[in-house]
Amino acid sequence: MKKYCIAANWKMNKTISETKEFFRAFLPLVRGLEDREIVVAPPFTALFAAAEEIRGSAVRMAAQDVFWEEKGAFTGEVSPAMLLDAGCSHVIIGHSERRQYFSEDDVAVNRKVRAAKKAGLEVIMCVGESLDERESGRAFDVIKRQVETGLTEVSPEHLVVAYEPIWAIGTGKTATADQAQEVHAFIAKVISGLYGDKAGPVRIIYGGSVTPDNVDSLMACEDVFGALVGGAGLKPESFGRIASFKKEN
Repeated sequence: MKKYCIAANWKMNKTISETKEFFRAFLPLVRGLEDREIVVAPPFTALFAAAEEIRGSAVRMAAQDVFWEEKGAFTGEVSPAMLLDAGCSHVIIGHSERRQYFSEDDVAVNRKVRAAKKAGLEVIMCVGESLDERESGRAFDVIKRQVETGLTEVSPEHLVVAYEPIWAIGTGKTATADQAQEVHAFIAKVISGLYGDKAGPVRIIYGGSVTPDNVDSLMACEDVFGALVGGAGLKPESFGRIASFKKEN
C-alpha cells in the first residue's frame, strides 16, 4: 500500500525564527498521522533549524533544489551530500519556478535527479504544462517529454512525481479533481511504460493551489497519492488540515 506524500514547499519564505515558530505550532497538529508521509521544504538557510525542530517526530525535511556535482568550484550551489548532512531526506527537483526563472531544462533536471538518488535522497520531481501548452493541446506531449527525459537512467524506488499545472501555481486556480485525475492517469501510464511491473513504488502527487477546502476531493482521485503545497503550506493550521486530509469515498 502506497503512503500518501503531503509536502509543503515554502519557496523563498520564512526566517530561522519563523521556521521554529511554525514547527512548534504545526507538529502537535499532525502527531499520530503515521499512515502518510509529511514533508516540509524550508529555504536553505533554515534547514538546520528545521531539522532540530522535527527531531523525534514523523515529519521529514526536503530541500527545494540541489546541484548534480559532489563538490567543487560551483559558487552558490549545494550538493546532495550537504543536504543529507543538514538533515534532509527529500529534495524537490524541476519545480516550474526553477525551470522558468533559472532556465532549467529537462536534461538539467535529469542530472539533478540522478545525483540526488545516487546519494540516497528521495526525489520529488516536478512536471507540468503552462496555460498556453494546455490551451493549444500540447499538455500531454510536454508532460510525457518531461517525465521520460527527467527519469532517464533513474530507478523507480524512492521517487515521487509531482504534477503541477503551471497555470494553477499561486494563481488561486486549481485543476478540478477530474482534470487532475486525467493527467495523473496519463503520467501513471508513461511511468508504467518506463518501468513496467517495477513502477509500483512511484507515487504521483498533485501541486497547484491545494487548500484545506479542496484537498479531500483531490485525494479521492484514484491516481493522486498526495500533494505538493505552496501558499497553504506556510501556515501551521492550513497545512495541518491538508496533512490530515480525509479521503472521500
